[in-house]
Amino acid sequence: MNQIVITRIKEEAIYLIKTEKTIREVAKDFKISKSTLHKDMQKRLKDISPQLNEKVQKILKKHKKERHIKGGIATKALYAQKEKENEKKRIYNQCL
Repeated sequence: MNQIVITRIKEEAIYLIKTEKTIREVAKDFKISKSTLHKDMQKRLKDISPQLNEKVQKILKKHKKERHIKGGIATKALYAQKEKENEKKRIYNQCL
């Protein structure tokens, strides 16, 4: 594997461990695709650094457990926003 790629993968892993951000957030910060980052963390990191891999896998497992909670919060926020918009429309229509 190319030394540049190995360095990038280690940097991604260390960043993920320090920040505990999601794959999506880390990929955005490193300006790479989620697929690339995911493959780096799931497959390539094992061969490069088993110690980092163990820490990263714990974080990814934690994120997977919390995923349904975050989805529920996002859905609740979406419906709250829609309700506010509908309320504004009702008030506007009443004024006409």
